[in-house]
Amino acid sequence: MGEGSSANSSFFREHWEGWKDFWAERFSFLDNYSRFVKRDKPLPSWSASDVEDFIASDPVHGPALKTAREAANFAAVGSIIGAVSTAGFAWKYSKSLHGAGLSFAAGAVFGWTFGQEFANHRFQLYRLDTKAAQVKFMEWWEKKAGGQ
Repeated sequence: MGEGSSANSSFFREHWEGWKDFWAERFSFLDNYSRFVKRDKPLPSWSASDVEDFIASDPVHGPALKTAREAANFAAVGSIIGAVSTAGFAWKYSKSLHGAGLSFAAGAVFGWTFGQEFANHRFQLYRLDTKAAQVKFMEWWEKKAGGQ
């Protein structure tokens, strides 16, 4: 039995090694944020006025960050509408608390997705590099906060 478990371990290890580069390439965008997330001492919280200061100070990435924040508001509103409407629909027809709860959660996810897609088209986010804008904001905040 000991041999079987080591063989299984070796199989999974070899399988993981084969796919590690594939998944690392697919999730390479996480490398942009790792230096901000994996810190000994986390960055202090920022406020909306700090974000507005960055938007005003950076003519290239500021507008992209502002647009991305507006798009997030569309997604949040879509999430609220989706959650309430699907939970209400489920409650009206089933009178089941767990059904309404599951519908609330699913509606929130679907609403967020549809809201984000609507915002992508409305604000033409596909033309902007919002990831670079977020990274530039984090760099700016790190510098402003004193590199804590």
